[in-house]
Amino acid sequence: MKHLPRVLIVEDEPAIAELIQVNLKHGGFTPVLAYDSVAAQRELDAELPDVILLDWMLPGQSGLSLARHWRKQERTKGIPILMLTARGDEPDKVAGLDAGADDYITKPFSTQELLARIRAVLRRRAPETQGDSVTVGGLTLDAATHRIAWQGQELRLGPTEFKLLHYLLKHPERVHSRASLLDKVWGDHVFIEERTVDVHVKRLREALGTAGAMVETVRGAGYRLTGILAKTPAAATSPEP
Repeated sequence: MKHLPRVLIVEDEPAIAELIQVNLKHGGFTPVLAYDSVAAQRELDAELPDVILLDWMLPGQSGLSLARHWRKQERTKGIPILMLTARGDEPDKVAGLDAGADDYITKPFSTQELLARIRAVLRRRAPETQGDSVTVGGLTLDAATHRIAWQGQELRLGPTEFKLLHYLLKHPERVHSRASLLDKVWGDHVFIEERTVDVHVKRLREALGTAGAMVETVRGAGYRLTGILAKTPAAATSPEP
């Protein structure tokens, strides 16, 4: 039997939740409803979904707080989260993305857009089909085993950061605009704002630790991965022995 992606809908307004549920069923998904944070955690403990649709404004613990919590847990850190909210200002979108959301959907939204965004995050979560290994500097990515290592030390990345790094490693020393990264890494860039790229680059740098300096910002142009780590200010200014 074909696997129907399981979608956890965390939404406290029953009318909206049930409308999403019906549309997801017709769209080829298996929807599961939770009306608050307690019910959502209970569903996650019972069975992991493929995607989480998470409302920002929830009774008790907010969706923003839940996203941060799930991103810190080993069991749930890789599940794509789409934040649903009526808060459409840029600072709110940035806060949602910084909390760990993979995408941000402002209410009201069309059913077709919602389904398209869910399919997009599922495609991004899918492992790389190419079994190649690529190394730049001391950073190595093996797509077949889905592993990344920096100077022999294994690192852990989320699914979107993995795909972003894979693309950058395969095209080193080139400057990539945000629009081109959305097109090559995300695919359905028509639905995703360029600010999303900045948030995921920030997450990628944090996950890479020392190697994060290899991902350079080219002001006014985009991002570039270089195999040469820049000297730290202390090292650059220290006197010769």
